[in-house]
Amino acid sequence: MSSAFPDARTLLRRHGLAAKKSWGQNFLISERVDRGIVDATVRDQEDWIVEVGSGLGTLTMRLAERVPNGKVIAVEREPDMLTVLKAELEHLDNVEIHPANAMTYDYASVAKWRGDKISVCGNLPYQIASQILFRLLDMRENIEHIVVMIQKEMADRIVAPPGIKAYGAISVLLGAYADISTVVQAAPEDFSPAPKVHSTVIKLKIRPAPRAPIEDPAAFSQVVHAAFSQRRKTLRNALQSQYAKEVVSAALDHSGLDGSRRGETLSIAEFATLTDSVRRISHA
Repeated sequence: MSSAFPDARTLLRRHGLAAKKSWGQNFLISERVDRGIVDATVRDQEDWIVEVGSGLGTLTMRLAERVPNGKVIAVEREPDMLTVLKAELEHLDNVEIHPANAMTYDYASVAKWRGDKISVCGNLPYQIASQILFRLLDMRENIEHIVVMIQKEMADRIVAPPGIKAYGAISVLLGAYADISTVVQAAPEDFSPAPKVHSTVIKLKIRPAPRAPIEDPAAFSQVVHAAFSQRRKTLRNALQSQYAKEVVSAALDHSGLDGSRRGETLSIAEFATLTDSVRRISHA
């Protein structure tokens, strides 16, 4: 990878800018982490990649180098960052700069424009990382894989298996639709300014079909959230906060699940079976 790319500190000085606390800006300055993100994101030279929160464009530059016959779409909404992106990257034929919010951006339209699935990557704002991930999950028919940097604590929850404390609703809901792996870890000193938390880059490869049969994704999400809504309670009691007592009892019997278990012990397949039972009995 070219050593000619300026890092974030150089670009900030060049444009007379500083990181803004109000925007939660912490700029990645680690070549090791940048390389890990690019390697995990790019499959071939014709890839189309939507980069969420492109910031100063340091990752954008590296992605663009690797997809000379593809396209990198830099999604950014902070005005000063957009100024830098345009000044540094607007001349590149395979880079498009889109002033937009990652939460409302139309990822499906990019896939339609390409005529094939796209990839998504980026350093997600920690305070809305889960919302963006679920937004991307809603667009999964248009996405091949997602490579994102998030707070380590959240990453640990997402990759957690059943039976441990970190396992929760986000583990189930993302894991049901994607094969998830850890790409690279990032320490505070890999950023400028250094944040107070450690970060992790994860990759979500969208599965061609859910890990278990899920006929109604909304119902699946509702059951999963109900099961984890009161973690200290048994599965039976937690579900009764959302569903009638008789529905819960019948659904547990129908699915063959022990109501005295806790939600954190159920596999994705068991949640799918439970959801199917709840739906059947609720609509009977």
